[in-house]
Amino acid sequence: QSCLSRQQLLAAIRQMQQLLKGQETRFSEGLRAVRSRLSTIHASLAKAAPEPPAASCPALQAPADGRKFGSKYLVDHEVHFACDPGFQLLGSGTRTCQADGSWTGQEPRCAEIGECSSSPCQNGGTCLEGLGRSKCLCPPQWTGSSCQYQAQTAPPAWSVTDDPAFSRQPRCAQIAQTQQCSCDPGFHMSGTASNGICQDLNECEVYQQEGGPRLCAHACVNIPGSFRCSCPTGYVLLGDGKSCRDIDECSLSQDNCTSGSTCINTGGGFQCVTPQCPPAAGNVSYVKTSPFQCERNPCPMESRSCHQAPKTISFHYLPLPSGLRTPAPLFRMAAAPGRPGADSLRFGIAAGNDGGHFVVQRSERHAGELVLVQSLRGPRTVRVDVDMAEYLERVFQAKHLSKITVFVSPYEF
Repeated sequence: QSCLSRQQLLAAIRQMQQLLKGQETRFSEGLRAVRSRLSTIHASLAKAAPEPPAASCPALQAPADGRKFGSKYLVDHEVHFACDPGFQLLGSGTRTCQADGSWTGQEPRCAEIGECSSSPCQNGGTCLEGLGRSKCLCPPQWTGSSCQYQAQTAPPAWSVTDDPAFSRQPRCAQIAQTQQCSCDPGFHMSGTASNGICQDLNECEVYQQEGGPRLCAHACVNIPGSFRCSCPTGYVLLGDGKSCRDIDECSLSQDNCTSGSTCINTGGGFQCVTPQCPPAAGNVSYVKTSPFQCERNPCPMESRSCHQAPKTISFHYLPLPSGLRTPAPLFRMAAAPGRPGADSLRFGIAAGNDGGHFVVQRSERHAGELVLVQSLRGPRTVRVDVDMAEYLERVFQAKHLSKITVFVSPYEF
């Protein structure tokens, strides 16, 4: 009886297992059907109504001499702008990104605030602006920083009176039973209110007397109501109206160098040069391999003096402005890359450093440079020879000589 009941129990368990397996299969199939249905619905919705990308506007930059606040360029975001001290904002201080991808307002810029725009000079004084500051130039009977005090003085020495172009009639108006007269910019009132005359300001002399920054890099020329700058021969005036740039006569074929010589541009002019190899001496002789290089002819094996002589001699020409700030690297010497037979180099000044203007220092493992350490004032021409010696396991191999000519300009530009 117990055996029968055990068989019945096993059969019941198997029946239950079959039932559960069937249930599991149907459940899995149901899950797959639901998942497939959801995927179909999701795909149809995505295809019917794709998500619009978030609209944005082009990136904005801070104006020159100003700052920008805000780094997000999405729709409805704002970007703000401000100017540095001494500058005023022109354009829009705030711009908003619109739905069509454009910004509201106008592009901002920062303009320098002119102190003369507030008319600080009283009693017919003329405001002179420049070099980051302003100054009131007062009529003879007035004085003070804004011509606010009465004074009896002679006409200033920096007036020009002998040329009619430098004098003008004042502009006068009747205001509250009082006649008020004023002068054009660049002129100042001279004489009394009843018979005053507008005389030109000589800006060149005014700023020279002030001892401040120079108006011009070279020469200042006074003209009625203003001034202009001029440059020496061999230079042209730059777009800023005050700086001078050297004319390269060589590249413009404005030189008169004869055939066989080479044109070297210098500050304000040019030089015609014809480098020559040193004459033969004993066993040492040279051949010119290029316009600026000589190479030593092969030495007899037993001639020690020939081997000690420079293997190559090169010629270099450097134009310099007068009073160049020091220290200033001028020239670099280096061994040819991958050159076999030399594992160390030594650099030195061979000749021409009587004034102690130069030093030679190693700049890299296989390179050295000539450095100007004492400023040179022009016009002058300075020659200095620099040599580079090659050594292999501390044994001398060869020497290379660079003959450098420095043309120092009369001017600091």
